[in-house]
Amino acid sequence: MLDKRHLLDRRDFLSHSAGGFGAVALAQLMASEGLLAGVKDRESAPGKKPIRPEINPASPHAPRKPHFTPRATQVLQIFCSGAISQVDTFDYKPELVRQHGKPLPGGDKLITFQGAQGNLTKSPWEFKPRGESGKMVSELVPRLGQLADEMCFVHSLTGKTNTHGPGENFMCTGFTLDGFPSAGAWMTYALGSEAEDLPAYVAIPDVRGTPQSSVNCWGPGFLPAAFQGTDFNAAKPLRNLAPPEGINAGIDAATRQFLERQNRRHLESFPGDSALAARIASYELAAKMQLSIPGITDLSSEPAHVLRAYGTDESGNKVKDLRAAYGRNCILARRLIEKGVRFVQLFNGAYQTGGEGVSNWDGHKQIKNQYSVHGPVLDQPTAALLKDLKDRGLLANTLVIFNSEFGRMPTFQKGASGRDHNPSGFTAWMAGAGVKAPFSYGKTDDFSYKAVENVTTVYDFYATVLHILGLDHERLSFYHNGIERRLTDVHGHVIKDILT
Repeated sequence: MLDKRHLLDRRDFLSHSAGGFGAVALAQLMASEGLLAGVKDRESAPGKKPIRPEINPASPHAPRKPHFTPRATQVLQIFCSGAISQVDTFDYKPELVRQHGKPLPGGDKLITFQGAQGNLTKSPWEFKPRGESGKMVSELVPRLGQLADEMCFVHSLTGKTNTHGPGENFMCTGFTLDGFPSAGAWMTYALGSEAEDLPAYVAIPDVRGTPQSSVNCWGPGFLPAAFQGTDFNAAKPLRNLAPPEGINAGIDAATRQFLERQNRRHLESFPGDSALAARIASYELAAKMQLSIPGITDLSSEPAHVLRAYGTDESGNKVKDLRAAYGRNCILARRLIEKGVRFVQLFNGAYQTGGEGVSNWDGHKQIKNQYSVHGPVLDQPTAALLKDLKDRGLLANTLVIFNSEFGRMPTFQKGASGRDHNPSGFTAWMAGAGVKAPFSYGKTDDFSYKAVENVTTVYDFYATVLHILGLDHERLSFYHNGIERRLTDVHGHVIKDILT
């Protein structure tokens, strides 16, 4: 038989409703006092409200103020695709030399990315003390070694994956999966750019092609599309820059002015249409780039001594041809920094074409032969770029970061003469504004296998980069799919010991 006591009568309905109305009122009061986190003020870190920049869709790249006084205003990232070996470049281990040919202690039956490991193997290249600091750097990169006093080394970096695609994603976006914004997209989202006629963010792929993760490395992810990197290099500038035949400069300028007037009138007919304003802004930037990009990519005005310093004046064999092409990309990077581009991403190496280790630093089988090409291609132009930035005073406001998706093993692979992937301890370096130099932070074990001192994550690395730009990595956020997203996810600490 039905118990009528559980039925809701009119008196009970009014009583319960009154309680509900009170709860609604309380929620409104708490929200107005900032005591209730909602979509617009949801915490991105415990006790911290997010900071989302106010962006005018009609001018998405207008310069914006940082959260606090920055140490640097621009970033140049040099990315070595394929996982450059720290064992053969910047992480000197005398014990590895002494134990050469012996098993890795504790590495019995160790299986890494491609299989079983052989014995410990010292670098084929001798390490020598460099600069006044005496930093030990390999003969594989002697010119970069000469600039060791300009560098702040992080020797204890660790990753989350030993696979190239996810590794490039992680180092470029802070996540191993696809679909997340690149570091450059986050920085231009936060700060805009001082360059009015150039993209805020430019990615310069290697002449051999794009990295394995391709556009993920400079994509906007879930950020507005305006913050995607624009990719071009010295060999392949942007297409469709020249006006059609029969269109002279006067007609071209008049056409641009006419289109600008028509766009403005159309926009006035739809006030508040941010998507329309954004489209107009993108077309206007494209029109400006038709005038600015040819001047940036035409290197004929560079003095002969500059071209020679970057190695662009030589040709005739594989190393010289690749070095010259990469050198021209380095000059392009310097020119973009000079023009105020906020974030420039320069790639050395590309996705494998022509076989393993041919197009990038993925030296599994024959590292001596492979790196004997990659080292000279990287070394001279990158050193010239760093020196050129310093000589022109650009390092005063530019942070240079040098990294790769992970490192490599101190052993050779079983049955091979190369090194397998190693995300457990590898090296990155910074130079320029905001960091101590010469300085070394953290260390790996005696063999450069695992980070053991001041162990550092990619989250820490980017928390520090954002901090140098005057941005709080715990508060710079974007609300997406119910989550307050950050470049550093829910992790990361600023590496204060390396800051000036």
